[in-house]
Amino acid sequence: MDKRRTGRLGQAIREELSQVISFEMDDPRLKSVTVADVEVSPDGRQANIKVELFGSAEEQQEAMTALRHSAGFLRHQVASRMELRHAPELLFLTDSGMSAQARVETLLQRVKKNKRGPENEALS
Repeated sequence: MDKRRTGRLGQAIREELSQVISFEMDDPRLKSVTVADVEVSPDGRQANIKVELFGSAEEQQEAMTALRHSAGFLRHQVASRMELRHAPELLFLTDSGMSAQARVETLLQRVKKNKRGPENEALS
């Protein structure tokens, strides 16, 4: 599959999973789960689902256990809703986007400081 197709497939899977997890599953452990991103492999056989988890560490662990336990059901739901002949295997990963975002901001602040330093010395 080309990159555009895998990108579109990932977006569609993200929307369907968000719908099913948020509104159609009765598991209380999944109330704090948000589907952040889906990356589909180039051959379309595997999808890495990045989820954001809220709550305590114990609640987050229980939510990941529930997601991994329901992966087969979710895969079946995605395949039937999207009318896919071969649905990708769903692998759930925690999204560390917030920590990455904080790291990028820190690096940008360092760059900003370094740019100010030599300019100020040259002007003096």
